Amino acid sequence: MSKRLHINRGHIAFLHDVIMAALSFLLSLWLRLGDRLFFSWDSHRLIMATGLFTLVAAGAFLSLRLYRGIWRYASLNDLLALTKAVTVTILVFLPLLFLLTRLEDVPRSMLVINWFVLLALLGGPRFVYRVAKDRRIDVKYERAGMRRIPVLLVGAGDAADLFIRATQTSEAQYRPVGMLALSQSRVGRGIHGIDVLGTTDDMEQAVAALARKGNRPERLILTNPDLDGAEIRALFDRADALGLSLARLPRLTDLKDGMADKVEIKPVAVEDLLGRPQTVLDRSGLKGLIEGKRVVVTGAGGSIGSELVRQVSDCAPSLLVLVEASEFALYTIDMEISRRWPDLPRLALIADVRDRSRIHQIFAEHKPELVVHAAALKHVPLVEANPIEGCLTNAVGTRIVADACVAHDVALMVLISTDKAVNPTNVMGSTKRMAESYCQALDSQGGKTRFVTVRFGNVLGSTGSVVPLFQKQLAEGGPITVTDPEMTRYFMTIREAVELVLQAATLGVAQRDRYHGRIFVLDMGEPVKIVHLARQMIRLAGLRPDIDIKITFTGLRPGEKLFEEIFHGAEAPVPTEMDGILVAAVRAKDPAEVGAELDRLESACRALNLTTSMASLRVLVPEYSGEQGLA
Repeated sequence: MSKRLHINRGHIAFLHDVIMAALSFLLSLWLRLGDRLFFSWDSHRLIMATGLFTLVAAGAFLSLRLYRGIWRYASLNDLLALTKAVTVTILVFLPLLFLLTRLEDVPRSMLVINWFVLLALLGGPRFVYRVAKDRRIDVKYERAGMRRIPVLLVGAGDAADLFIRATQTSEAQYRPVGMLALSQSRVGRGIHGIDVLGTTDDMEQAVAALARKGNRPERLILTNPDLDGAEIRALFDRADALGLSLARLPRLTDLKDGMADKVEIKPVAVEDLLGRPQTVLDRSGLKGLIEGKRVVVTGAGGSIGSELVRQVSDCAPSLLVLVEASEFALYTIDMEISRRWPDLPRLALIADVRDRSRIHQIFAEHKPELVVHAAALKHVPLVEANPIEGCLTNAVGTRIVADACVAHDVALMVLISTDKAVNPTNVMGSTKRMAESYCQALDSQGGKTRFVTVRFGNVLGSTGSVVPLFQKQLAEGGPITVTDPEMTRYFMTIREAVELVLQAATLGVAQRDRYHGRIFVLDMGEPVKIVHLARQMIRLAGLRPDIDIKITFTGLRPGEKLFEEIFHGAEAPVPTEMDGILVAAVRAKDPAEVGAELDRLESACRALNLTTSMASLRVLVPEYSGEQGLA
């Protein structure tokens, strides 16, 4: 039975090299002798010498195992191997030819020329193939609209070299745009076309220079494994101030046992999913707003609330009161702050914002000067299934906190709202719009308490958001579920959301007359398709969408809509003096009218009267037309 010959790429490479060896011998003779070659060498001698050289070269190539490497990844080691093979070929061929011809009519310099010519003919095609292959991958990325995340490297050594080569030779998600060296000696030099822009002391200037060229990095990657903890913390603080997330290349010794048997899903940095650099807001006024003040944060254990607590604690308040209905969430953030700032006066209080007497007791006892109201039910399908609970927490609870602020002379209350409050199609969005309306009404009438409302987009990585769901589905091997291929959302990071809250508070206090009743909104760029987000997360995990991980479409859930908006038609956006922050025009109502309707809503909810509750909801939020029939 005949066996079909299997021709692989190694065979093709060997055939190429043998042909190049024969050509190199003939070309070297011609380069040395010119037209005299045809007078001094007859065809028999020429064929014999060329054949001998080719056989010697073939033996050298095989014995030195040149074909274990892959042309696609040709490197310096491959060049050294080629150099060795060419040298062995010349050194073996020389005595053999002497035995056969005594080197008659063979110029000694011809063998030196042959060494260079053969090396060029072997190495040149490998180099051209690698460049062409890399270019095809880049073109493939460009045509497919696949975005590579620009990164700035710290360190200009071996690890940086490996990382840059990896991003140039594979379908990597990262694109190095510059390097920061750890010493001045490497500044001005480069690796594989990536320049060393300065030392780590020049990080801010380097980022600004790259931004001017349209290459602003979105991540700082540490390539030096020897940085100590203090250095990394310092770099983290500076990167955070610039809106850069921080990552670190692993040491080879960090690889876990069993990695060859199981490929673990790589963690996804949610900042990489924005499709834009993080917005960096001015923090200069925050310390003046918070330092020495008594601060209350409601919903202190939630994803947004806990980050607010961290930021506020960094600004040295005289007292920090954590209000949270979940015992475990409160315990978690309280323990973290106790380690972070052990000497900071703080209180961890279990309380529900729907409990009027408890909220008034807390305010009367601790006399807060700043209240950040982050407590809310925010999961659209769950609130749709539990509408009375959503109304009590989001609308009535906000009214209770706002009234307590007025009653106890709080200087400033900040309400955290959502883009789902714009033209809402669900109970959650409608209740948040009611909360906005009440706080806007109180702020527009003036008074001792200032009310600032901040409207978020979808917060990447927050509890109940799409990113943790996708991460869990990825870890389970898929599929990833998306409601509709056309669904889009505005996204922001937790860091951006919290900075927006604090920055809006600063603006609202500094320019009260200008921003009466206004809603502050972060400029979040263009909305992102959820299916694109899913595909990018799959790629960041090192997998292929629709091949390794399937994406399935489940249809819109109750209360969901395809497109979110950040401004109502009657809320023409107005820029502020701070880049990245917009304000919505006022849509304030009479506070007495809103308060009376909220009274009716609260009475109906506490009586578990769903029909009357939904009727009150539609009175205050006429845009909401959803039919809520779930008990």
